[in-house]
Amino acid sequence: MVLLYDEYSSPSFQSTVQNYLRQEFVQPVVGPIGKQTGDNADTIVESPAVIVQTASAQLPKILTYTTLSNLIEITCRCHTSEERLFYILYAYKERLAYRELQRCISNQTYTTLLGDKKNMSKGLLAAYPNASIVFKDTLFIDFLALPQKHSETRLKNGLIEHMKQFILELGKDFIFMDQEYNLNVGASTFKADLLFYHRGLQALVAVELKKTKFHPRDLGQLEFYLEALDRDVKRSNENPSIGILLCPEADKMVVEYAMSRSMSPTLITEYKRILIPQERMQEQLNEYCNLFLEDKMMCEDRE
Repeated sequence: MVLLYDEYSSPSFQSTVQNYLRQEFVQPVVGPIGKQTGDNADTIVESPAVIVQTASAQLPKILTYTTLSNLIEITCRCHTSEERLFYILYAYKERLAYRELQRCISNQTYTTLLGDKKNMSKGLLAAYPNASIVFKDTLFIDFLALPQKHSETRLKNGLIEHMKQFILELGKDFIFMDQEYNLNVGASTFKADLLFYHRGLQALVAVELKKTKFHPRDLGQLEFYLEALDRDVKRSNENPSIGILLCPEADKMVVEYAMSRSMSPTLITEYKRILIPQERMQEQLNEYCNLFLEDKMMCEDRE
């Protein structure tokens, strides 16, 4: 506990917390750190001569957002203040158990959730400003043990069979509704591979599965499904339907071109059959942190 206290009480970490609190994407998750109301508020005992805080009030507030075992795991495996802060907030938001947190750290949730988001359409970001902290650009489905060559049917059946693990990878606000969901348009029937509902966004989410590299024509099919969902399935109190195209590979330049003019709420997400080796994960994390620091310095120079 002394180690944790020293870690999260340090001026550098507290400064990081304050910097992140100024950004909108942290505010809706937990509210201002260091301020609580109601029954959980700090108790201050006042007397004419002295003001005494309770023992719990003397601990950094960040320690109260997840369990001790989670904090130890984050402290031991994360190397920067930004990364530690992210996983504490993410564990709080997703209500992660210890092993669930371990997997999130192993599959690099930090970088897949906070990437550049060029895989998202303008329509998605306009309709859902917080989409960048809800949807990942990469999903790890190593729990399926898929061979390199596999069919879309095997991929779909595997995800359905391991839906609990898949929802943990997607995010716990996703609720699975159906597979091969029928969309009747005119005299034709079309089938959306997987249909979810997102509680936080209050929207239907159609997931279209592909076993091949992303092609722009796939986006047209997904947009058609979203139109059918919005017209015939979505309720009046729900928000516009969202489409996720899940594929094993996507050329970033092709994705950017495809997304730049799309006004439908869509995104392209890659799936990986195996976890990235630890050494490569560390390299990617270092690259991401360097870019983060460069952008931060540029912003400070402009000010």
